[in-house]
Amino acid sequence: MKRNCLIAVMLLATAGFAAAQNTFSPSTDVLGAHLNYGRGCAACHAPHNGAYGNGAAKTTDLTAGQSILWGQDVASLYGQTITTGGVTGRGNYSETLPGSMTATTPDVNGLLTCLSCHDGNYATGAMMQNQVYEQLPKTYGTFNKIPTLLGVAPGGGAASYLQDHPVGLNAKVSCGGQYNWDCTETNGVIAMNGNNSSRFVLNYGFFTQPTAYQPPTPTGGTAPAMVAVVVCTTCHNQHLMNVVKVTNGAGVTGLNSGYYATMFFINAPYNPASTTAFSNETAQFCRQCHGGEANESNNGTATTTF
Repeated sequence: MKRNCLIAVMLLATAGFAAAQNTFSPSTDVLGAHLNYGRGCAACHAPHNGAYGNGAAKTTDLTAGQSILWGQDVASLYGQTITTGGVTGRGNYSETLPGSMTATTPDVNGLLTCLSCHDGNYATGAMMQNQVYEQLPKTYGTFNKIPTLLGVAPGGGAASYLQDHPVGLNAKVSCGGQYNWDCTETNGVIAMNGNNSSRFVLNYGFFTQPTAYQPPTPTGGTAPAMVAVVVCTTCHNQHLMNVVKVTNGAGVTGLNSGYYATMFFINAPYNPASTTAFSNETAQFCRQCHGGEANESNNGTATTTF
């Protein structure tokens, strides 16, 4: 009898804990670091004259502000080639940045604009000051200031891009293989409809749908198929730093609808500072693309623990 009562209490406690996960209420502004020292939205979006309107223009750029009213100077990035995600000649991804803000490729709003603030190689006048804004536990990262994603690594110069996560029009995501899911890709859109991938979506979700991109048609050739590529906004929602709104639905997630904690503008539940024993929500975020390391792909039964 005592054993049955104990099990009942444990089940009730677990149910209460699970229900509490979707009620996160941030006490600080959800824009977080993107309040930009009090300037707020206007630091990135200048409603009048783009980069000239907020005093950020350093070069003559006639296309400033023509895409999403962008208020940072991106001219120093135009046409630059960066190589991310590996070592030269071994698994790297080369990206030539657009030559204008009026280009129609997804790396304009999804990569070029981000680098105009976050890059320390070419956009050296960017607003980002090479320090982490979110406060991790005191035992983590206390020896050095944390650099920007695509900043200058010590002694690395532009070559420091090689140590960063693949991004750009050649950073393609596909189904199958050792590291990806048993999913289906159609015209650059990924459906997590396989046995393992569909179970993962129920256990966590699929918040990082890559961007569909139409590669250029070769001269005299036929148009290639759409592909799924990774840009900055694949993983990040630049407007919400510490909270994410989850809407339950078919093909989206099995989590309860509501508000969940996140960090670093990640567009899904993500909290490396969780104090819950055996929490795996941060790993779950990465597994959205890296299916080979997921529980579901390895005959595991673990779901998501916050």
